Amino acid sequence: MYVDALLDAGVSRDWGIIGVGLLPGDTAMAEALRAQDFSYTLVERAGDGSTNAREIRSIIDYIHAPSEPHRLKEALVSPDIRIVSLTITEGGYNTSDATGEFDTANPAILADAESENPTTIFGALAAGLHARRACGIPPFTIASCDNILENGEVTRRALVAFARLAYDAEFAEWINAEVSFPSCMVDRITPVTGDNERALVRTRYGIDDAWPVICEPFAQWVIEDDFPGGRPPWETVGAQVVTDVSPYEKLKLRLLNGSHQALAHEGLIRGHTFVHDAVADPAVAHLIHDYMSEAAETLDATPGIDTAEYRSQLVARFANPHIGDTLARLATNASDRIPKFLVPVALDRVRRNQPALACAAVVAGWAASRLPTALAGPSIPDRHLDAVTAAALGALDDPTVFLENSDWFGDLADDAEFVRAFCDSHRGFVRRLRLG
Repeated sequence: MYVDALLDAGVSRDWGIIGVGLLPGDTAMAEALRAQDFSYTLVERAGDGSTNAREIRSIIDYIHAPSEPHRLKEALVSPDIRIVSLTITEGGYNTSDATGEFDTANPAILADAESENPTTIFGALAAGLHARRACGIPPFTIASCDNILENGEVTRRALVAFARLAYDAEFAEWINAEVSFPSCMVDRITPVTGDNERALVRTRYGIDDAWPVICEPFAQWVIEDDFPGGRPPWETVGAQVVTDVSPYEKLKLRLLNGSHQALAHEGLIRGHTFVHDAVADPAVAHLIHDYMSEAAETLDATPGIDTAEYRSQLVARFANPHIGDTLARLATNASDRIPKFLVPVALDRVRRNQPALACAAVVAGWAASRLPTALAGPSIPDRHLDAVTAAALGALDDPTVFLENSDWFGDLADDAEFVRAFCDSHRGFVRRLRLG
């Protein structure tokens, strides 16, 4: 959207975007975009029902890596490519939430270390950088846009660890010294595109778009200004270019993303489907308020942002009935999200001898809602589904079992007050499920 705005203004016409899908399931995206000359419709839907639609034309190509590995290699070695941005989800970085270490035992990572056609993001990035170095081409900048605190540094550590495993220490140190990894914070609530969204665009605007994007009017992109190869002037079209992204990241991850987890699990247990319905439920709203209060006390000062006003704005954004965001989307891959968004809040408070009762209640809601018979309809996808289900079942006999995974919860299981609050909340959720 930001690059498209620059192009509309006649600025930075030497910039465009090549999309890349790394997964076999990205075939549908590739086919949809190719059939539409890589353009798509972006529709903003405000809380009052008003809409604004625009065509996004800043994508100039799309590579489906599993079926076109040669095209990905060619793109990554091209001098024309100066920035590689990442939106690979919180779980895509292959690092431990407890230690921050890169998992070198992951079978996909081990396979990439021996392969000429890597399938993981780190295999692809390392291969591209290795080829550029051999040809004397300056490295591209790697900009993570995922919901991870200090995502640039997380990406750096992961890629350096992969390079050391797959190549050698010299190449790994070259990446560490020569490649830039600016951090970014992205904030815009954007539900998954489905048939309802396609029908909306077709009915309201007469556009037959295979992959429209529906979103809220609010948008924020905060970028660390570290692009040695150059970048578009995003700040002229609304982005914030700063020297330190971390306070913005922390604010967004702990308040918005953490509150999403508070919404998702208790909302599902209470029988809601959509975010706007859940936030209208007094019990869910009360939990969100309590969680935000706990999280706000762990934040640093964020330039230009009033935290109380930001919290009120978040609740209004959640209540937007025209977005159609689902609790199931927010609850997906909670084993990646809760350790990154909510557990740091709890750990900060425990280490300051402050109660983390709302944090404990959110974790308890997650544990209860992951019981196989807890919710009607299909189960919520999770990258660690078997481990989550086993822990949820074990918690029926002893709730503390759910807190034993230190990769998820650090040392929270050692804090008696947190454990007691978790157990009390968990019993209440389980009782409600059984009565319901």
